[in-house]
Amino acid sequence: MSYRNEDYHTYSGINFTEHSGNDFSEYSSEDLKKLWRKTLNNGMHGICFSMYEDGQEPGDIITEEQVERRVKILKPYTSWIRSFSCIEGNEHVARIAHKHGIKTMVGAWLGDNKEENEKEIESLITLAKEGYVNIAAVGNEVLYRNDLSLEELLQYIKRVKEALSGLDIPVGYVDAYYEFTLHPELVEISDVILSNCYPYWEGCHIDGALHHMQQMFDQATDAAKGKKVIITETGWPSEGGSLKGAFSSEENAMKYFINTQLWATKANIEVFYFSSFDESWKTGNEGDVGAYWGLWDKHENLKF
Repeated sequence: MSYRNEDYHTYSGINFTEHSGNDFSEYSSEDLKKLWRKTLNNGMHGICFSMYEDGQEPGDIITEEQVERRVKILKPYTSWIRSFSCIEGNEHVARIAHKHGIKTMVGAWLGDNKEENEKEIESLITLAKEGYVNIAAVGNEVLYRNDLSLEELLQYIKRVKEALSGLDIPVGYVDAYYEFTLHPELVEISDVILSNCYPYWEGCHIDGALHHMQQMFDQATDAAKGKKVIITETGWPSEGGSLKGAFSSEENAMKYFINTQLWATKANIEVFYFSSFDESWKTGNEGDVGAYWGLWDKHENLKF
């Protein structure tokens, strides 16, 4: 997800700089790092799987060995892993995660290439029937990118739901929180509402970021009409440029992670944090910040 000029949110009255979450004003840099590490060691509900090493990018074929190494790194810290694709080696994520006792949200990546979409959908169905999928995500931010029409997307979701009928695997679609307000058809067809919530991409100052993210979640919850809402992505970059009042820094990345995890645990909200490892290729539409969303750096070392 990246910055978008249009304003789709329905909440009102938020002060982007109003303090929310922990008061870090008395924390030294070392205190903040210690609390960040303690929060991480306490464990997360879920984390988004970063697939590509330095020099790799989507389209490259990834080996089982590479996926296994990264899954082993994440295993002590998370109960769930979310993958974004089911081809080109991404199919290894679900199988290897399950081998290590980790549950999976498995995504079929959909775009404007219908042939590739077919491969993704068929692979997702295969993985699910083999028992490696706990939640099936049919598409990620397809409407946000305008890659498919709403009707085309709904047909893919319907197809997966029919193929997995009787398997007790919830099926949903991932997109920015406001898309479920704009398109109630998505809510109707989905078993679970999979919502991306990024205060950073709406230019929110770190002091108001937790409050802003909570309002994003509340908007998705209102649109969900009683269906379960999962935050499928939220995070903060540790380096790179800034956007309006949102500043990329190690300090802000630590603060946002701590606040998000403490709130999610207390409120019993299921969150998949974005992301696991820094990925150098992610510098297109997102700019230089795209390469710095990981809790681990591109060399697979914890950042703090």
